[in-house]
Amino acid sequence: MTTIADLRAERLKKLEILKAAGMPAYANDSWQDTEAKELLENFSIFEKEHKEIAIAGRVMSKRGHGALVFLDLYDGTGKIQVVVKRDEIERDLFDLFDKTVDKGDFIDIKGVPFTTQKGMRSVLAKQWRMLAKALIPLPDNWQGFKDEESRFRQRYLDILLNEEVREMFIARAKFWQTIRDFLLERNFIEVETPVMETVPGGAEAKPFITHHNALDLEVYLRISTGELWQKRLMVAGFPRVFEIGRIFRNEGMSHEHLQDYTQLEFYMAYKDFNYGMDMIKSLYIKIADEVFGKRKFEIKGMTVDFGKDTWEKISFVD
Repeated sequence: MTTIADLRAERLKKLEILKAAGMPAYANDSWQDTEAKELLENFSIFEKEHKEIAIAGRVMSKRGHGALVFLDLYDGTGKIQVVVKRDEIERDLFDLFDKTVDKGDFIDIKGVPFTTQKGMRSVLAKQWRMLAKALIPLPDNWQGFKDEESRFRQRYLDILLNEEVREMFIARAKFWQTIRDFLLERNFIEVETPVMETVPGGAEAKPFITHHNALDLEVYLRISTGELWQKRLMVAGFPRVFEIGRIFRNEGMSHEHLQDYTQLEFYMAYKDFNYGMDMIKSLYIKIADEVFGKRKFEIKGMTVDFGKDTWEKISFVD
């Protein structure tokens, strides 16, 4: 049975082949002048110009053998097929490519965009070089990276191999930026308040405790996003403030809830809770539109419609 150690040893041999050929296995720069997303969105223009471009990325698959090899190259913005043909590239370069490039490697490609007979948008390689040689192979993308424990402990691989997870991270970034933009448009000021406090306040939760060496005292990681500090800022004369930041609660955890997480907290003078409810309604609709592109969701067997004209009001006491 082939082990990870065996595979690593094989790849170390390929490092020596690259070294003997005079090609660095870990380059200091990249040729890249075009990202995959830009290329795919404007492919007909690039193809019509028939101009050589430089792309870079990670080899996500390598198939074919002999005089023709196909790659899927992923640069973080998109995935593009690369075609490497022996009669389109220097013979020595092709042989070196064939001997040393594996799935997981980062490489540079110079080539010309073209469409294959099967209609696949591709880049025909004219030149290549190694950017970073991977010494351990990626998990098999066909079988999937399914073990839940491994997925959460090696989140970087989960993101790389699972498009749904990658899209979740992108949506999360859009989510917080949408909230930030919403509040800034309403003349809120974004602030940063202390993460370490001598007295934890603003919520009921068990704090993390650490020692401040310079002052020789116990301090606590905050359990709220600066509630007491933000209220002091309002005393100082700022009528609208908010903070998006990490809070820490030394309590239970699950795959959906960790002891440290990001929270929004805001304060606004001269307005009451009725105004606040209307504003939150507008915020939720903006998030639904800009992050998800829809207002109706199926959540745990229930239909939630943020686009309804009337939102039900329920007493907190009830």
